[in-house]
Amino acid sequence: MPDQDPLRRRGIAAVWLAAFVWAWGPVLVKWSDLPGPTFAMLRLWTGVVVSFTAIVVTRRRFTWAAFRACAAGGVLFAADIGLGFTAVKLTTVADVALIGSLATVVIVLVSSVRLGERVTLRSWSLVAASFLGIVIVAVSSAGLPSWSLAGDVMALLGVATWTTYWFFSRHVRERYDPIIYFACVMLAGALTMTPVALLANGVPTDIAARDIFAVVTVALLPGFVGHTLVIWSHRHVASWLSALITQVSPVITVVLAWLVLGEAIPPPAILGGAIVVGATMAVIGLDARSARAERLDEAAEKVS
Repeated sequence: MPDQDPLRRRGIAAVWLAAFVWAWGPVLVKWSDLPGPTFAMLRLWTGVVVSFTAIVVTRRRFTWAAFRACAAGGVLFAADIGLGFTAVKLTTVADVALIGSLATVVIVLVSSVRLGERVTLRSWSLVAASFLGIVIVAVSSAGLPSWSLAGDVMALLGVATWTTYWFFSRHVRERYDPIIYFACVMLAGALTMTPVALLANGVPTDIAARDIFAVVTVALLPGFVGHTLVIWSHRHVASWLSALITQVSPVITVVLAWLVLGEAIPPPAILGGAIVVGATMAVIGLDARSARAERLDEAAEKVS
């Protein structure tokens, strides 16, 4: 049997890269002048073009059977980014990052029960520490935000849509290639979001160059690259560990919001970021040690 360590390490690296590129999403959406639903619609159709181009270039085969099996993921994803993009427009990036980080906790809790993935007490403690760090970063970075109940509610609803999409993707990924799955999600999502965006904001006109840049960049980096990496990693990385690594993404988002949008980073935010990164690295180390111990036990049983 081939050694699974290299694939596991690559899977963890893929999730780390996805966390970084995902961090750009909220910042670019906020930076653009497009309404949330319109941005989501254009981003999804751009994703359709990108994913189907990848299918042609890599000589993969798109089938309607695959589309029917994966379409629910597209509906969930459209709901998630529609809510998330609109929330970013209504409140600060830090607010959305704080509420969105709750999805990680939900994924960890559900994973331990639904998927039978073992999570130790020490790892639970590090999950709590990581979440505490996220709270410190998001709250302290908010400064004096223009609070919006509607934006907070949309971000909270996004926790449910993202968590559901996460587990649906993990389930379907066992049967379909990640690029094919991504193309199905983009197409189903675009078909879902288009009527919503047109009803909410009408046909988009006078789209500025910065808006086009933001849409294309979000579709390519957080969209195609980020989601393809995570979809591929599902087979090699436990979902609770993958979710905890992506918990670093809101910290990066706050830093990017400071650099690009001018949102301040007070000293407590730096402390919170250090807690998140430190806890995440500790969990990765513990998980690697646990995996090595399990392989040693299996080898001892075979020898005996």
